[in-house]
Amino acid sequence: MNLQFKRLEAQDIDKIIPFYGLRPNKACDSVYLDSFIWREYYNVQYAISDNRALLFLMEKDGEPFSAMPMCREEDLTHYFQEITDYFNQVLKKPLRIYIADEDAVKYLNLDPEKFDVREEEDLKDYLYDAQAMRTLAGKKLHKKKNHLNSFLREYEGRYEYRTLYCSGRDDVLEFLDKWWENKVESPEYERQLEYEVMGVHDILKNCTMHHARMAGIYIDGKLKAFTIGTYNALEKMAVIHIEKADPNIKGLYQFINQQFLIHAYTEELVLVNREDDVGMEGLRQAKMSYYPIGFARKYGVIQKGF
Repeated sequence: MNLQFKRLEAQDIDKIIPFYGLRPNKACDSVYLDSFIWREYYNVQYAISDNRALLFLMEKDGEPFSAMPMCREEDLTHYFQEITDYFNQVLKKPLRIYIADEDAVKYLNLDPEKFDVREEEDLKDYLYDAQAMRTLAGKKLHKKKNHLNSFLREYEGRYEYRTLYCSGRDDVLEFLDKWWENKVESPEYERQLEYEVMGVHDILKNCTMHHARMAGIYIDGKLKAFTIGTYNALEKMAVIHIEKADPNIKGLYQFINQQFLIHAYTEELVLVNREDDVGMEGLRQAKMSYYPIGFARKYGVIQKGF
C-alpha cells in the first residue's frame, strides 16, 4: 500500500478542494470546511490517491476510522476498496466509517455479509428549501417572520449586516469568548463545543486561505451574531457550519439566518443544509421549527469478520 496520510493543515486547502463536489452528496461533509473545523477533534489526516480521490484517516475513542472517499461516483467502488485494504493490510483493523453519506451507501450497495450498515439517526443533517428560508413566507414560518419583524422594529437604525473578512477577526473572537462564558448547552456536549470553537479560531487564524463565507450582525457597533458557511455547487446547496447569536435579542437568529442566505449566496440556491442536532433535544426542536423538507441521512459502516 502506497497511501501516505498526512495531518490536515490550512495550507492543504487548495489541494483538497478539487475533490469535493465530484459526486452527489447532500451531507455537510460534502464541502471541505467540515473536515477542517473538526480536524483537531478527530485528528484528521488525508491522502490523495492517483490524483483522483481524497481519502481520510481519523480517530475516535482511540480507534481509527475513515470517511467515504471524495471522488467521482464511478470511482467510488475502487477507492472504497482501497481504503478497506489500507485498514486491513496496514492498520490490521476492520474498516470503520462513522459518517457515510446516503448517496454513497446506496451506490455501493454493500454486501450485508461483509459490512454492517446502520443509520446514525442523531447525525442526519437538516435540509431546507432555500427560497423559503430567504423569505420566511407561508403559514408554517409565520412565527419566524414575526420574530424577524419584531427585531427589525425594535432595533431599527441600530443594526448592520456586514460581510466579515480577516478584518473582523478580533470582533468574532471577542464575541466567542462571551458566548462561551454564557453557553447553555448540556455539559455532555461541552468537549464538542470546545473543539467547535477551536475550529472557528483556526478558520480566523488562516482566513486568507479559506473559501468560507462569513457575516455578522452589529448592533450599536458591537458584533452580536456571526455565521460561517460554504457552497456545494453540485447540489446548489448552502452549508451553514456555524451560527452564533446573542440569545437575549429576540429575532436575531432569524435575521442573520435570512440575511446571510440573501447576501452571501448569489449563485443559484436550491437547498440549505443546517447540519445535524448531535442528539440535543433543544437543538432538534429549533431545527424542526423551520420545517425541513428532508434530511441528509448518514450511516455507520463497519466491516465484519476481519
